[in-house]
Amino acid sequence: MASSVDELLAGASHREPFLTSDSKSGSGFERVVVDGVPHVLKHVHPDRDWTMRFNHDVGCHPVQVWAAGLMDSYPERIDHATVAVAGGLGRNGWGGAILMRDVGADLTPPGDTPLDHPTHSRHLADIAGLSARMLGWRDTVGLVPLAARWGWFGPACLAAEAARGWPDLVPRIAEQGWRRFAERAPRPVRDVVDALRRDPGPLVAAVASTPMTFVHGDWKLGNVGTGRDGRTVLLDWTYPGEAPPCYELAWYLVLNSSRLPTSKEATIAEFRAALERHGVDTAPWYERQVAICLLGALVIFGWEKALGSDAELHWWCRRAVEGARWL
Repeated sequence: MASSVDELLAGASHREPFLTSDSKSGSGFERVVVDGVPHVLKHVHPDRDWTMRFNHDVGCHPVQVWAAGLMDSYPERIDHATVAVAGGLGRNGWGGAILMRDVGADLTPPGDTPLDHPTHSRHLADIAGLSARMLGWRDTVGLVPLAARWGWFGPACLAAEAARGWPDLVPRIAEQGWRRFAERAPRPVRDVVDALRRDPGPLVAAVASTPMTFVHGDWKLGNVGTGRDGRTVLLDWTYPGEAPPCYELAWYLVLNSSRLPTSKEATIAEFRAALERHGVDTAPWYERQVAICLLGALVIFGWEKALGSDAELHWWCRRAVEGARWL
């Protein structure tokens, strides 16, 4: 832990800003050389990062999760690449800086090419492994609460961005996407999703009796890769906290759907099998939890699916109908 960027970068011989094509949050990045070794420095603050605003993050979750040691929950399989952080930065001390080894060469290349099946299976196994390792964990740190997760892209969040003049592209596109969702989604699905966007409380209540775990919160492929030691590289610990294991699965499915080497149904079954291999008895809760979390994924990303193909939108709408039966 450092108290300033200068302290964090003591010994740095080179700094230059750069843009990463996968990052849409608004956070800034620098390439840094420290003791001759390439690193990446990420600057985060809710004034610049709309995802922090959506999560009501004024405690700087990446700094909190590092300070609590939670990035090292599954070190034999997950390499978070973080070497140090600085907290209490920027306006009101709400920001931070995260210094990481430069693992860009290990990350999943951008594009729409499907993953090979062994890599896909490793990702599912590692999500399951982290979930199993931390099953029953309760958040005493103050990370992302479930209601905030399922409130992403809700009317209140988008209204706040509109009041700021739409400084970031993604929330503006989401506003347009929800209009398309209203036109394309079946009326019963639209009614359920609209109600949950305004009040995700029923989703939270519905999963309350199912297992919770510690989640990374953003297994999109732009954050994921494979290191030279065979471990999964997992970056961007901006949305960590207490959530159902199937929340992590649903996020993986909804954001990586075009790159899955198997069907979503096969992926759901494979994740369940991976949990079972880690000693988790899924029989009492898995069907209920996965149905609720798939509905929750559409509550977050229905706008994105409404901007895509009929087949993709209709798959998620069918899952939403199934999930609504558990509320």
